[in-house]
Amino acid sequence: MLTINTDTILAQIQAALEKNDVNSALKVLEDLRTPDQAEVFYELEDDEKIALLPHLDPSVSADILEELEDEEVAELVSQLDSDSAVRILDEMDPDEAADFLGDVSREQAENYLAQMENPQEVRPLMIHADDSAGGLMTSEFIALRTRMRAGDAINVLRTYKPDSEEIYYLFVVDSEDVLSGVIGLRDLIISDPDVILGEIMDPQVVSVNAGTDQEECARIIAKYDLLALPVVDSSRRLIGVITVDDVIDVLEEETTEDFQRLGGAEPLDQSYLNTGTWMIAKKRIGWLLLLFLTGSLTGTVMRMFEAELAAVVALAYFIPLLIGTGGNAGSQTTSTIIRALAVGDMDVSDGLVSLWHELRVGLILGLGMSGFAFIRAITWGTTPQLAFAVAFSIIAIVIWANASGAVLPLLAARLKIDPTVVSGPVMSTLVDATGLFIYFTIAKSVIGV
Repeated sequence: MLTINTDTILAQIQAALEKNDVNSALKVLEDLRTPDQAEVFYELEDDEKIALLPHLDPSVSADILEELEDEEVAELVSQLDSDSAVRILDEMDPDEAADFLGDVSREQAENYLAQMENPQEVRPLMIHADDSAGGLMTSEFIALRTRMRAGDAINVLRTYKPDSEEIYYLFVVDSEDVLSGVIGLRDLIISDPDVILGEIMDPQVVSVNAGTDQEECARIIAKYDLLALPVVDSSRRLIGVITVDDVIDVLEEETTEDFQRLGGAEPLDQSYLNTGTWMIAKKRIGWLLLLFLTGSLTGTVMRMFEAELAAVVALAYFIPLLIGTGGNAGSQTTSTIIRALAVGDMDVSDGLVSLWHELRVGLILGLGMSGFAFIRAITWGTTPQLAFAVAFSIIAIVIWANASGAVLPLLAARLKIDPTVVSGPVMSTLVDATGLFIYFTIAKSVIGV
């Protein structure tokens, strides 16, 4: 499979647009595969995008826009005339169209819906939160009947020609649309044409309610290796299907948010380069100020032990070493716990098990680090008493950091807060202040200052 040179393609399109040769620009773009079209389109300036969209085939425009961020799609389509916008919306998958309509004003959304060919496929999806199963699902799916024969079911597939990701799992409902089972495409094809679907379907079908969080949907699909996940209402009636491509987008979005929170910042609403400098600063300033204030606790602790520092100046030599080690140990633990929560290896009910686990790990790590700490202290020419104080301190700090790293993410999850909030800089800042207090307290007892 050939790859494209994005810069070359982009330059060709922009050169054509500068000459007002829209047809040539369209030809270059339409010759690309959809993901490549989206990649090139993303790099264009907004005015260039607006110049191209009305002239592209609506199905091509829909495919490109479905690859972009929802907020950017809303901004672009809103700048088109109503007819062009509606033609594109009609070609979008219902769930993608619902996402777009949820990002524009209610008046605009109603205006577009009034002109769409099949608004009834989109309206039900708009009542669900974007980050729920209802917001992810599509209403375009084929539901087979339990009393239908296998041969008739195959004829239905030939007639309606569903998309590839919707055909591998075929969901079966009863006369009241209640989800009754699932049958694989292979099993359907090799079955006797006269056999009843109710006899060959698997009644143990995995499903979720419309209000299920999107991360939980992603975990279920990953756990059971599904290509599609049915969504049901409170009466178990089938109302939609989540396909694996939608879940991949969710995983990418959630991972991006987690990485941004790991760095101590609020997640961005749009891609980095499309987010203004003021907005990026706004997303970071809150946590930066909080970390600054909590970081001042370190100074407060040092002032509490000002006399000890003045008496034994060498105490200060080991402050960066000890608090750095504590912060690193805590970050290692929080990263492990947060990932275990994310993939479902553990939940908040495992708090005591996790704490006991990390207390033992912290003891092993602390004992291992203490030997190196003692040797380092001696080679710097300090007294044996101070070297022992440093060694004992690093054991206590690592145990404390591991315990904190085990408890805080679970506590955040219990309080319905994203566990990544307490990771990275937050964890390091907390351990810095408390670790310093532990160090000075032990040093005061061992040295006797």
